[in-house]
Amino acid sequence: MKLVRKDLEKDNAGQVTLIPEEPEDMWHTYNLLQVGDSLRASTIRKVQTESATGSVGSNRVRTTLTLCVEAIDFDSQACQLRVKGTNIQENEYVKMGAYHTIELEPNRQFTLAKKQWDSVVLERIEQACDPAWSADVAAVVMQEGLAHVCLVTPSMTLTRAKVEVNIPRKRRGNCSQHDRALERFYDQVVQAIQRHINFEVVKCVLVASPGFVREQFCDYMFQQAVKTDNKLLLENRSKFLQVHSSSGHKYALKEALCDPAVTSRLSDTKAAGEVKALDDFYKMLQHEPDRAFYGLKQVEKANEAMAIDTLLISDELFRHQDVATRARYVKLVDSVRENMGTVRIFSSLHVSGEQLGKLTGVAAILRFPVAELSDQEDESSSEED
Repeated sequence: MKLVRKDLEKDNAGQVTLIPEEPEDMWHTYNLLQVGDSLRASTIRKVQTESATGSVGSNRVRTTLTLCVEAIDFDSQACQLRVKGTNIQENEYVKMGAYHTIELEPNRQFTLAKKQWDSVVLERIEQACDPAWSADVAAVVMQEGLAHVCLVTPSMTLTRAKVEVNIPRKRRGNCSQHDRALERFYDQVVQAIQRHINFEVVKCVLVASPGFVREQFCDYMFQQAVKTDNKLLLENRSKFLQVHSSSGHKYALKEALCDPAVTSRLSDTKAAGEVKALDDFYKMLQHEPDRAFYGLKQVEKANEAMAIDTLLISDELFRHQDVATRARYVKLVDSVRENMGTVRIFSSLHVSGEQLGKLTGVAAILRFPVAELSDQEDESSSEED
């Protein structure tokens, strides 16, 4: 993401002009947008024209519109973002108050105006415009007959390919059908890796599986690479890291990211930091439950006691349409930081964020036990519902 201009007033009202450069920037933009914001961007509008003879025709024109945002739709797999709203600035093609949908595109700038830019939104802009926050991890989670090829970016886990091949069982004295199907499966996974993983960007490719599937696959892949003189795979062989997972399903990627060998290799990535924080929370919940709370009400009470060491919170909560509810989450984040606590904002599109979402989306690791709070009944889940 490229920041073109930022004009903010003392009361934090104002506007920013940004250019999304990567597909992931659409995800950041989705998290910046809120209903009631003002969005100015270039778009295509179908307009009707009447000729001198009275015949009516229509053609598509590119124009710049300013909309009051009413609805936001994000397609996570295609990384496409559509924003619907009413026109609030006079335009030769579109009447005031007319509805229009703008599809935001990479490399096309837009200007976003808000009545209030809070700390969470401003931090996201800083992260999105920081080139160090780029997608640098890929993963192949597999079992016999099933594989998911994923990109693990700082903000989300994107499934780029799913490979499914029916593998017949081995029969006594005849394994040919099984072996042929397995080869076909491995070939398809190799093709998916070459098609979807950019080795110029990716620092590490995790190959995760139960049993010996990952070893057998990697042996096969590099044997074939030598036979076919596949320089792309051979030159990047050192980037492949084999780890254990319980299955070939996407959710098993969380286990792979928790592996100590992986966390040391990925220590400079946000994804690994989130996974470690969540793992620490689960361990604390198991061994010292008085120092691990989840649910907004419980976490807020822990914060009042200035007990929070690490706050884990999902970015999904900041997309809440109710202004007061969103402000409550922002206030919690600011307060924890003021009290010298660490705040980790998890992406709801990341495997670790999905796990946190199951714990109401907000959790905390405490500096010291707060026993009287853990004895109270947690009502925050029903309150948020």
